[in-house]
Amino acid sequence: MKRNIVVILMAVAIFFLSPTQTNAQKNYRLPEIDSTELRLQDMLMNFLNPYINDAVQDYYEHLLKESPHVYPYFIDVIESHRMNGFRGFILSLTLDVTPVVGPHISVGEDRMTFEISSGPTVKLVEYTHVKTHELPPHWQDIVK
Repeated sequence: MKRNIVVILMAVAIFFLSPTQTNAQKNYRLPEIDSTELRLQDMLMNFLNPYINDAVQDYYEHLLKESPHVYPYFIDVIESHRMNGFRGFILSLTLDVTPVVGPHISVGEDRMTFEISSGPTVKLVEYTHVKTHELPPHWQDIVK
């Protein structure tokens, strides 16, 4: 009985004293207050998220064995404008996105521009890979 307690205590001590590594983004800051603008932006990101993830998966499929994902809170709106004048409903939206694998391990930074019109119709106009992030050693096996 004493031996079992000692083994359990040693296992618990090893678990709590062993170093752990995290690769989550450290500098990401969530907004501190809600607003109408933030809610509208979040709705737009929810709407666009499938199109964003499709574009990201198309780009990274020849680089990685596992498809990265983009979560709405890893999207920054860079620019938006109406393409056909005031109250025109053809809009251009440029986004910076951070695709991640596993527990939010960033694989890079990408910029994409979408054309959005009534229907709704969403068309990817431009995709630019901005930066590649080095994966940690225990994630290197997903690199092709």
